[in-house]
Amino acid sequence: MRRFKPIDVSASLPDIWRVLNENEHELLRENARFINYKKNEIIYLENDTPEDLMCLLKGKVKIYKEGVGGRSQIIRMIRPVQYFGYRAYFAQEPYVTSASAFEASQVSFISMEIVEQFLRNNGTLAMFFIQLLSVDLGIADQRVVNLTQKHIRGRLAESLLFLKENYGLEKDGATISIYLSREDLANLSNMTTSNAIRTLSIFENERIISLDGRKIKLIDEERLHKISRIG
Repeated sequence: MRRFKPIDVSASLPDIWRVLNENEHELLRENARFINYKKNEIIYLENDTPEDLMCLLKGKVKIYKEGVGGRSQIIRMIRPVQYFGYRAYFAQEPYVTSASAFEASQVSFISMEIVEQFLRNNGTLAMFFIQLLSVDLGIADQRVVNLTQKHIRGRLAESLLFLKENYGLEKDGATISIYLSREDLANLSNMTTSNAIRTLSIFENERIISLDGRKIKLIDEERLHKISRIG
C-alpha cells in the first residue's frame, strides 16, 4: 500500500470542495491522504473502527459482508468518484462490512473528526451527507427486496444491468466495462456460483448475452430488463 504524491484536492473531491469555505479548503488540503491499493487489497475490514471518509478516485471497490459458511455477499460496488466508509462513524459503531479493491485503485482519505468539525459549522455540507445517506438507504432497501423476492434469473439480470449502469460499456457499445469472476457475480446476485454459471449459460443460449471469459456482452438489453422486472 503506497501513498501517492499530492494531487489537486479540488479536482479529486469536487462535491465536498464546492460547499466548503476557504479555511475549510486549506484544512482539507493539509489533511487529505491519497493511497494506492493493488487488486484484492483490503481497504477496511468488518469490526474495524471507522476513522476516515473515503472517496474512490480511480478503479473499482467492492463493499461486502461475510455470511454463513464463509460465503460473501457483495453489498455495493463503488465507482469513481463516490464516497464510502462514513456511515459507521455516524452510527458510532464498528464497520459492519468490509471493503477491498476490485482492481488497482486510488482512494482518498479524510479524517472523520475533520469532517465532523466541518459539519458542525456548515449546514450545506450537512445536507450533502444527509442526501448521500438517504440515497444509499433507498438503494439498500430496493436491493433487499430484489435479492430476496426475485428468482435466480431476475436477480442475475438485475446484477448485469446494475453493472452496466454503474460502469458503462466499452467502445463496442455492448460489453460491460467490468470483468467479474463468476464467484463475484454470484455474490452480487445472492446465489451460488454454480447457479450463476448455469444462468449465464442459459442467457447465452437464449442470445441475451454473449460470454468471452469474464467479459459479458449485452445482446438483448430490452429482454434483460424484462427478466429483471418480472423477477
